[in-house]
Amino acid sequence: MLNTPRARRGMVTAPHHLAAEAGLAVLREGGNAIEATVAMAACLTVVYPHMTGIGGDGFWLIAAPGQEPVAVEACGRAAMAATPELYKSKGLGSIPWRGPLAANTVAATVSGWGEAMKLSAELGGRLPLSRLVSEAVWHAEHGFAVTQSQHDLTTEKMPELKDAPGFAARFLPNGAPPAERSVMTLPALGATLKAIGAAGTEDFYRGALAKKIAADLARAGSPVTADDLARHQARRVAPLSVALKAARLFNFPPPTQGLSSLMILALFERLGVTEAEDFAHIHGLVEATKQAFLVRDRIIGDPEAMPEPPQKYLEPAMLDALAARIDRRKALPWPQPASGGDTTWMGAIDGNGVAVSFIQSIYFEFGSGCVLDETGINWQNRGSSFLLEGPEKQNGGPRLLAPGRMPFHTLNPAMARFDDGRMMVYGTMGGEGQPQTQSALFSRYAMFGQGLQAAVTAPRWLLGKTWGENSVTLKLESRFDPALVAELKAAGHDVEMLGAYTGTMGHAGAIVRHADGVLEGATDPRSDGAAAGF
Repeated sequence: MLNTPRARRGMVTAPHHLAAEAGLAVLREGGNAIEATVAMAACLTVVYPHMTGIGGDGFWLIAAPGQEPVAVEACGRAAMAATPELYKSKGLGSIPWRGPLAANTVAATVSGWGEAMKLSAELGGRLPLSRLVSEAVWHAEHGFAVTQSQHDLTTEKMPELKDAPGFAARFLPNGAPPAERSVMTLPALGATLKAIGAAGTEDFYRGALAKKIAADLARAGSPVTADDLARHQARRVAPLSVALKAARLFNFPPPTQGLSSLMILALFERLGVTEAEDFAHIHGLVEATKQAFLVRDRIIGDPEAMPEPPQKYLEPAMLDALAARIDRRKALPWPQPASGGDTTWMGAIDGNGVAVSFIQSIYFEFGSGCVLDETGINWQNRGSSFLLEGPEKQNGGPRLLAPGRMPFHTLNPAMARFDDGRMMVYGTMGGEGQPQTQSALFSRYAMFGQGLQAAVTAPRWLLGKTWGENSVTLKLESRFDPALVAELKAAGHDVEMLGAYTGTMGHAGAIVRHADGVLEGATDPRSDGAAAGF
C-alpha cells in the first residue's frame, strides 16, 4: 500500500519516476510549478515514448492564488491537404489508425510549453528552457531503462506498428520489442529537444527545426507541411467550470471531453449518495457517465462546428433534468461506440500555491507509429478521430475532417478549488476512461473522505474501452467485492472482469494543497510513476 507523501515547499506527480524527479529538481532550484511541469513533460517524451511525445498535443490548466485558472490550448489542426477526398482517392472509407495518413494534424504540445512559459514569466519564473529539457536530453543521449509497459505495448501493437516509417529503426532493436530493463537511447530526439531548449519553442513551427520536421514529414508521406506548422499557434482560453456543494471544478473546453468530467460529478452529486464503494456509488457514477457521454458524442468536436455551447449542459436546470433520467437501480443499455487513447497526465503545485494540471498525448500507443528520420519525433495519430462523412447538418458535424479543423480529444486535465481553501489538481491517461477515473478519484477523496493515495489506488471501472479495441462492456478490476459485482450484473450492466491493477484503468495522479500550505501527492500503482515533494 502506497502512502500519501506530504511536503510544504513543492510537490509533483508523474507516471514515470524519472519525470517526477526532473520536476522536483526544478522546484528545488527555485523554479515554479509551470517550469517543473515542462521538465516533466520533456522527460516523459524520452523515458515513456509509448505514452507521449513532442509529436502530440497538450492541454494545461494553470491557477495562481487569487486568480482565475487559465487554460492553455495546444491542439494541432488538420493539415490543409487532409481532406475526405484525399482518403477516398486512396480507396479508404475511414482514416487509418497508423501510418503516415494517420499523421494528419500538427503536433502542438511544444507550442503549449511556450505559452505556458510566458505565463510562468508573468508569475516570476526565471529558469531557461534549456535547463528544463536538460534531464530529457541526458536520458535520450545516455539511455534509459525500458519499462515493462513499453515492452508489453510494443509487443502487443507490433503487428500494426512495425511497418510505419521509422518505427522499427527506433523502437524495435534487433527487430524485436525491447526487453524490460534494457537500455534504449534516442539520440535524434535528444538533439531535437536540445535545439528546442536553445532556440525556443517557436523553432519547432517557424525556424530551422521546422524545416527539418517538414522535410521529415514529407519523406514519411504525411500530409502535414511546413505551411501547416507555420500556421499553428497555441492560445489561452477560458476553462469550463461547475460548482458542487463544497468546491468548484475546472476542466478543459472543447475540442476535449472536459465537459464530460464536469457533468459526471455534477450529476452524481444530485443523486445524494452517502456511502462509498457500494452499489449506489459505482452504479451512480456509471449511469452519470452514460448521460454525459450521450451529450459528448452528440456535440463535442471542433468548437467552431459544434451545434450547441458546452456551457448549456453545466447549467443547474439542465443538470437537474439529466440527473432525473438516471435509474437508481437499473443500467441504461449501452451500445455506444468507444474511443481510444494513450496519454500522460502530470501535476505540480509549488510553495507559492501556483498549481498546474497538464495532459500530453500522442493518442494511441506510439501514436501514428511514424518516427521522423532526422528529428526522431514520434508523430501523433489524433487526426484518426476525424470522420470522413457526417450528417448534412452542422456543416457535416463537429468531427468531420476538414482542413484546419481541430480533432476531438479525450484529453482533459482537471482542477478543483474547495470552499475550505484546498486546491486540487488531478487527472489520468486512458481515453474514454479519463473522466470516469477522475470521477472515481474525486468522489472518493472529496465526497467520501478517503485519503488521496487510497482514492487513486482503489479498484476502478471503465465503461467502454481505452486501448483501441471496440468494446462497450463495464470493465471492473478484480479487487471489487464479489457481492457488488453480482449486484451490478443483476442491474443489467454488461460486466467484464479484468486484473487487479490493470493499466487499462489508466495512470492517475493527484496533488492537494491545503489552506495551511501542506501539500499531499498521489501516484498510480498501475504506472511507473512517483509523487514527490520537499
